[in-house]
Amino acid sequence: MANFTLRQMEAFVWVAALESFRKAATKLNTTQPAISTRIATLEDQLGQQLFVRDAGQVQLTSAGQMLLPKARRLISIADDISTGEGSEKQRGILRLGVAETIVHSWLPDFLKALSRRFPLVDVDVLVDVTVNLRNELIDHRLDLAFLMGPVSEYRIGNVDLPAFPLIWTAAPELAMPETKEVPLTALLAHPVITYARTTRPYAELRQKFSDLNGPLPRIFPVSTLAASLRMALDGVGIAVLPHTMVREHLATGQLHQVNCEWTPPELIFTASYTAEPMNALAHRAAMLARDVALDWQMSTQRASAPMAD
Repeated sequence: MANFTLRQMEAFVWVAALESFRKAATKLNTTQPAISTRIATLEDQLGQQLFVRDAGQVQLTSAGQMLLPKARRLISIADDISTGEGSEKQRGILRLGVAETIVHSWLPDFLKALSRRFPLVDVDVLVDVTVNLRNELIDHRLDLAFLMGPVSEYRIGNVDLPAFPLIWTAAPELAMPETKEVPLTALLAHPVITYARTTRPYAELRQKFSDLNGPLPRIFPVSTLAASLRMALDGVGIAVLPHTMVREHLATGQLHQVNCEWTPPELIFTASYTAEPMNALAHRAAMLARDVALDWQMSTQRASAPMAD
């Protein structure tokens, strides 16, 4: 009877998922020859070829397809055992992708909570726009991403996170009405500062102005929210920003909210993670992110509520 090792099964599952010995080696933090050796040994023990290698292409044989669901279950059981004795014993690196809206809200709370829950886990953080984070996640270069989701891909799991309402805001010097509702066309008098061109808010905003069948505003797509906020504070134009990001500036009068007849839809976020092969750490971190985000939302709402007389 063959004695299979967990490392052999890990190598097999990841080569099947990524269709590449090189990518599997990167994922498992080892070398391509090491992965090749594990697969070759596993094939010798089984007496069957598991992969067809042809001109750089790697595909499962019929024997490999039969083994794959069993190998996935074995890896999942091993993950459960590794964390079952206590999350404080979980080791590894969590490759985390984050949309910038989250950076300016509850990300610090999450990283602190993650450190308490998994003290032996290191975190690599990538801040980028959703389209890039999605691609990195699907290509298994990220384990978990907080992005505008969900990600409609069978290998990706999604956990719903609190949404972020957007508002129009401008510096007082632009003299935009604060209480009176203004038509969308009133915004044409100033540049519109918004999210980057590759984002959903930018596409929705541009489409809305296009539907007016009139002149388009001067749209300034900006790659970072921090830069958008700075431009709004400096009076460069009217900005679309998450309400939570400008709450303090509204309270101090540095910015005014513009009450427009149309506001871009709120930003819907998910904690999306690689679910096939199963990544127990990423799944647990996604659930933790949901709890932290909900707590942050509740505390923010309490802080924003008017004081009773």
